[in-house]
Amino acid sequence: MDDMVNPTAIEAIDLVKDYGEGDTAVHALRGVNVRFEQGRFTAIMGPSGSGKSTLMHTLAGLDSATSGRIIFDGADITTMNDNQLTLLRRHRIGFIFQSFNLLPMFSAEQNILMPLTLAGEKPDRRWFDQLVRTLGLKERLDHRPNELSGGQQQRVAIARALITKPSLVFADEPTGNLDSVSSAEVLSFLKQSVKELGQTIIMVTHDAVAASYADRAIVFADGRIVADVPHPNAEQMNELLMAERERATRAAVAPSIA
Repeated sequence: MDDMVNPTAIEAIDLVKDYGEGDTAVHALRGVNVRFEQGRFTAIMGPSGSGKSTLMHTLAGLDSATSGRIIFDGADITTMNDNQLTLLRRHRIGFIFQSFNLLPMFSAEQNILMPLTLAGEKPDRRWFDQLVRTLGLKERLDHRPNELSGGQQQRVAIARALITKPSLVFADEPTGNLDSVSSAEVLSFLKQSVKELGQTIIMVTHDAVAASYADRAIVFADGRIVADVPHPNAEQMNELLMAERERATRAAVAPSIA
């Protein structure tokens, strides 16, 4: 029943995204309806080309929708201009990428504070200290990226994404470049950020183990949601993905048999 407890962070209504026109058009999102709750960690999974990355880019205002609406904090972002979207992303949305995108000549602390530095804003030191403590970076603040492990670099990138206190954070394959130990470390910290800092995180991943850290996992195929799983585990997500791949293979083979 906890579905009714948390307010909506962002919601897609009848969301459609097409690339190209006519016979060659690619239907990346086919009338998607989904809501994401505040203070929850959601994983989005699916085979390559299923639409999961398109959904994230469209929700974040990085890509325009063909039709449908995206409601974020009561406003429809599909009606916003480029300037409004830029301001939204600067202040309200955080991003964590597969490649950490840290600036090599700056310390961990400078990298974390970079979004505020660029905006000419002063950091909230209490929030900074809480982030650093939660992410286990206190002893690493003077280090440059090349002096940090992959897992530590990604934790710096997470802190950077959270420093502006965004109401929503998108993570795009955040453990894609990490070994299994560093992956587990980063995913634990993401989970902790949701629990202790009240963040809302939407993570795109192809990894069933990564998805098992989330409160909820959504499986995409052919631009549609085919499964919505509360409290996912890795075995369950692997089975869903395998079934989806088999179905896609059968669908691809069927026309040639006919």
